[in-house]
Amino acid sequence: MSEHAGARPETTYSYLGPAGTFTEAALKQVPEAAGKTWRSVNNVGEALADVVAGRSVAAMIAIENSVDGGVSATQDALANVPGLRILGEYLVKVDFELVARPGTSLAEVKVVNAHPVAYAQSRRWLDSTLPEHGHLPATSNVAAAAALLPPAPGEAIVGVLADAAVAPLGITEHYPLEVLARNIGDNSNAVTRFVLVGRASAVPAATGSDKTTIIAELPDNRAGGLLDMLEQFATRGINMSLLQSRPIGDALGRYRFVIDLDGHILDERVADALLGLKRFSPSVMFLGSYPRADHKAVTVTPRYDNAAFVEARDWLRGLVAGEPGDG
Repeated sequence: MSEHAGARPETTYSYLGPAGTFTEAALKQVPEAAGKTWRSVNNVGEALADVVAGRSVAAMIAIENSVDGGVSATQDALANVPGLRILGEYLVKVDFELVARPGTSLAEVKVVNAHPVAYAQSRRWLDSTLPEHGHLPATSNVAAAAALLPPAPGEAIVGVLADAAVAPLGITEHYPLEVLARNIGDNSNAVTRFVLVGRASAVPAATGSDKTTIIAELPDNRAGGLLDMLEQFATRGINMSLLQSRPIGDALGRYRFVIDLDGHILDERVADALLGLKRFSPSVMFLGSYPRADHKAVTVTPRYDNAAFVEARDWLRGLVAGEPGDG
């Protein structure tokens, strides 16, 4: 499943690598990706660039963590790259282990290599067990472990060489390292949400267990502006499972909002809300409607279900046609 020369773009999937990352674990959950070419990339921007350029049919990227919230780099990238669609979401349980070169004892660990997110999620254990340790940031969880290995012949050591690394469970299956401590994550219930992103295409049919992701901006910076936007969903009985602000970057105090809605764009209430939002917001980016990872059915009260919207429209058409409309 690793990348190889001559791989066809329509059978290639990009992911934050190398092998052993949580992103790879998420991609393993995609039935369509089984047996296909998996292209390891270094960051979200490169993954999405593969999709836009046609080098990959889709890319797996992290978008939210149950401990740290939304992944800002992913949210910003999605907001600035047009023509993308989220095809599905996948959940991966997150925990870590401390690994080191063979022969290293826990008492010898002074510098720990770790991705900033992994470091934040294991900080309590590290501060308690290694109170005087230093942190060396890594570009990924697997890169932190790989950096412990001695350089290849002729390669120079760049920077400080860490004594240990915070890495995903099972990393020793990929690298000749030893585990100094397992399950060092501060939250045993930590979960990261990943999304599979492809190019814009027709929306799949609703399943009854769906989620819709959009990015919207407020028309101006005034009191009550955010409330006006949120009322587009509240008055239609739509629950938001994510609402996060991100700076637009063109001026101080200007923000866009990343929003996850329970429901599908083909649901009457969601479609009606998006129409209202489009009239309200100067910029609405639709990122897709897709099945929920937990497969839980989205429930709504009867006055917000599809039948209620259809009945209301029929009533209005009847009034226009001259019917009494007193039913």
